[in-house]
Amino acid sequence: MTGDRVTDRVTVLGAGVMGAGIATLALGNGFPVLLIDVDPAALDRARAGVGAQLRMAQLMGARGGDTGELSTSTSAADAAGSTVVIEAITERADLKAEALREVSRIVRPGTPLVSNTSSIPIAELAAVLDRPEDLAGTHFMNPAYLIGTVEVVRAAGTARATMDAVTGLLTALGRVPVVVGDAPGFVTSRILHPMINAAARVVQAGTATAEAVDTLMRDCLGHRTGPLRTADLIGLDNLVDSLAVLHARTGDEDCLPCELLLAKVREGSLGRKSGRGFFDYQEAMP
Repeated sequence: MTGDRVTDRVTVLGAGVMGAGIATLALGNGFPVLLIDVDPAALDRARAGVGAQLRMAQLMGARGGDTGELSTSTSAADAAGSTVVIEAITERADLKAEALREVSRIVRPGTPLVSNTSSIPIAELAAVLDRPEDLAGTHFMNPAYLIGTVEVVRAAGTARATMDAVTGLLTALGRVPVVVGDAPGFVTSRILHPMINAAARVVQAGTATAEAVDTLMRDCLGHRTGPLRTADLIGLDNLVDSLAVLHARTGDEDCLPCELLLAKVREGSLGRKSGRGFFDYQEAMP
């Protein structure tokens, strides 16, 4: 990355919640963005969502000056010429690895590749690449355009030039990069996701309601939103996927998704994005 908003182009793979949020952040800071997804309908939804998020960012004073240009595509081949590629597809190692492998063969050697993941070790994804040194990890929080700190993951094989480019981009986006080592869940998910699972188990056992759990955690222990509202913001499907990754790679039984989480995912109660999770958001839906 040169930091030049005229010549740099940020490519984002995946037009879901996180992909659209990262695109919003880059666009709001003047960078042109190419958003790629195999599903045209997802791209249409993302374009509408990005527009709404840009307006919200403007109202909240969370964006810079000029807005970058958004382009969309269903073909990874269009990533050629990118100055950085951020993969933000669903939290499945096989799908992320395949997307990164494909795009790494399209972009110029030395182009920084970033996997936005909450739990999958970067070295595991880098192992499928011809140039593993080009890959680093990020864990943007949702919404990416509002939360000012980003967890950045350096695998053992990540090149210094890659890390410099990624942290330089984040700085240009007004984010504070915090670099951590490579491990399942890194820091934030390794601590937070088992805690959310424990909170859900308390509700599952009938000890307290979701409202009571969040009120106690917020007002007594200083958790800003409460763990279960945080879960709804993450997306309960994403949380279950992340917990499954942590359990498989660490053997920690605290990371085995509890039955209440699994049941909510099965019934489609995924949190804010579906209108209902531990709490009801129907009135906030457009």
